Amino acid sequence: MQIFVKAVNATIVFSLSLFLVGMSSSQELEKQLEVNEDTFRCLTDMEKGEIGIYFVDNILGDVAGTLEIANSEIGGEFPAGSLISLVPSEVMIKHLSDWNEATDDWEFFELNVSATRSEIKTRRTTEVINQFGGNCFDCHTLARPEWDLICGSTHGCAPLPITRETIVNIQNSDPRCVNNKGA
Repeated sequence: MQIFVKAVNATIVFSLSLFLVGMSSSQELEKQLEVNEDTFRCLTDMEKGEIGIYFVDNILGDVAGTLEIANSEIGGEFPAGSLISLVPSEVMIKHLSDWNEATDDWEFFELNVSATRSEIKTRRTTEVINQFGGNCFDCHTLARPEWDLICGSTHGCAPLPITRETIVNIQNSDPRCVNNKGA
């Protein structure tokens, strides 16, 4: 009987530890930035890096710091609050340092965009699937370390399944933009 009780206790402790591990998160909530549907706006109202073809913003106000890294020819670490978007429906946001070690503090978003709003369809660190069926993190993790998970034609990521011209056309068709300035 005593062996049975020890086995039951061990099973309970083991099950409880699995439950608690499953409940834990790699994200530090106090280092997570507030992001909601109002965070996202028309692509062409954001800044465009001189080197890349993506648009940038910074939800903490450090647009200059974000642009500095976006325009760097040698890479660098984007400041917290950096928002990166290649096409209207896909966005990356950098949270505060040590928010998520696995993603270098980046969170990926898949949006539904319309003329009146941006709706967050999915937001995650490693599980967001884009409109082409690819996992955002799996692709971005191929970027060499100096590029801080940002893909570019020379950053080590797999090429996109669409042309640069198609990307620009998608950018210019962002339905949230009242007066498309053009990408």
